[in-house]
Amino acid sequence: MADYRAPLRDMKFVLHHVAGIDELLELEAFAHAEPDVVAGALEEADRFFAEQVAPTNRIGDTVGSRLTEPGVVEAPDEFKPVYEKYVHAGWGGVPFPAEYGGHGFPWLVGMAVQEMFTSANMAFSLVPLLTQAGIHALLLHGSEEQKATYLEKMITGEWPGTMCLTEPHAGSDVGALSAKAEPGPDGTYRLTGTKIFITWGEHDLADNIIHLVLARTPGSPPGTKGISLFIVPKFLINADGSRGERNDVHVVSIEHKLGIHGSPTCVLSFGENEGAVAYLVGEEHQGMRYMFTMMNNARLGVGLEGLAIAERAYQQALTFAQERRQGRAVGTAPTESSLIIEHPDVRRMLMTMKSQTEAMRCLVYLNAAHIDLAANHPDAEARAFHQERVDLYTPITKAWSTDLGVEITSLGIQIHGGMGYVEETGAAQHWRDARIAPIYEGTNGIQAIDLAMRKLPMREGRAVADLLAEMRALDEELSAPELAGMRAALADAVAALTQATTWLIASRKEPNDVLAGATPYQEMFGIVVGGWLMARSAVAASTMAGDDDGFHAAKVDTARFYCEQILPRARGLLPAVTAGAQPLYAIEPKWLG
Repeated sequence: MADYRAPLRDMKFVLHHVAGIDELLELEAFAHAEPDVVAGALEEADRFFAEQVAPTNRIGDTVGSRLTEPGVVEAPDEFKPVYEKYVHAGWGGVPFPAEYGGHGFPWLVGMAVQEMFTSANMAFSLVPLLTQAGIHALLLHGSEEQKATYLEKMITGEWPGTMCLTEPHAGSDVGALSAKAEPGPDGTYRLTGTKIFITWGEHDLADNIIHLVLARTPGSPPGTKGISLFIVPKFLINADGSRGERNDVHVVSIEHKLGIHGSPTCVLSFGENEGAVAYLVGEEHQGMRYMFTMMNNARLGVGLEGLAIAERAYQQALTFAQERRQGRAVGTAPTESSLIIEHPDVRRMLMTMKSQTEAMRCLVYLNAAHIDLAANHPDAEARAFHQERVDLYTPITKAWSTDLGVEITSLGIQIHGGMGYVEETGAAQHWRDARIAPIYEGTNGIQAIDLAMRKLPMREGRAVADLLAEMRALDEELSAPELAGMRAALADAVAALTQATTWLIASRKEPNDVLAGATPYQEMFGIVVGGWLMARSAVAASTMAGDDDGFHAAKVDTARFYCEQILPRARGLLPAVTAGAQPLYAIEPKWLG
């Protein structure tokens, strides 16, 4: 299996020329994060995750986390010393406030570090991903006492966190959950219920786990309005901050999954005895609102998984294509065989993988930059603008990137040919690991509903109209002859997306028609945003092409490939967006069999 190294040069290019990190670092909140400090941190992260974490990827897949005895989950032995080094090095604290032990860097920098961790070992990287979501929820909604008790150790990773939302009968319908929390005389609660699909819900990497759990209090209204959020630590915390007695939460079983075998996906039982001691976060009945704080944070992280696993698969496929000889390319002597990278079909697959991966990186990083600006820009109007972009980009980032992660890892198998279907090469693991991401944190169909039903109507449609106008405004910058094909393709794709958007907004009185077109619209939006950002990359790179070793010229060529060969797919989705619901219900269910 090929080794992984972070694509640092491309990452830095996107940070500076697409995501605008230089603007971020000028904000007062990040005054200490000087450019050379950020660059040094990313270079050290590359070394750490390549040398320490990446070698555990195959081990995690073949050995996996195991339920060794009732209530005990053991991670692969190789994970434990690496996680200790991760905690000691402070990588978990990169984007969090210094007052709680973090480094106070922009979330954008944290995403770049997280990309490296996820590419190195996606299953392992899920430990900090869910911890980050819990940290974010407590920073915004926790009491000062809760922050003082939990945040520092969660930020270091000494106490990783989980999100306990789903129940066996509820699935994505969180409003149907039935876990209960009864108030006690001391201000705590006793929580009972069963939660499923809890990522890293039990393990031996740390001496405590902080569960964030949704449950109902007595007399709560039905549905989502009656849900509250609770902290349920695996071990209670003594007054002096030391670890106390074991709480009444236990693992019942772990799932046997298609991929991410290194990550234990647990069924957790709360309160089998006297009830798990739980602490209310914020106000009662505000759990859904708080949950979306966690969920939206995690959705960006899951979108990054699509990018990260695609990058790992691409690196392996490229290495294989540069070493494997088979057949004869045009012009090769009859006595010789060619490297498969010389064949046009393999080149097409590699360019498809490369260009789409770079487009995803642009979107993920840009989304993260808007998060930083929405939280830290000194101007209130600017903060509102950036938050609007976060709201608009998040479902696209999550869904489009994770769908592409599956497609790109599948192409990686195809480039390997028959050997890609053999587990020993490791190519199949990337596809198996990637397949969960379109399901995580609200399936991609739910993201499409969110985009079409909630995000398009923002400001009566003007939020998305402003973005479309910004895309059209790039046209003038694409006037150079070498960018002409890109210019025409982007103009046509934006026109098609505008037409689709107008149709959906006009169809709001027929919700089923909007819902029927939501998923193709989301795909279309992702393709077009990707094309716009790749074109922006090309504009920036074209001014530097010829002044280096060919990196910037290659950036332009990659963007041209995306815009001229991937971007035209957007218009092809227009009929599916605007067809309405009738074709989906034209035949009776019995004829679907």
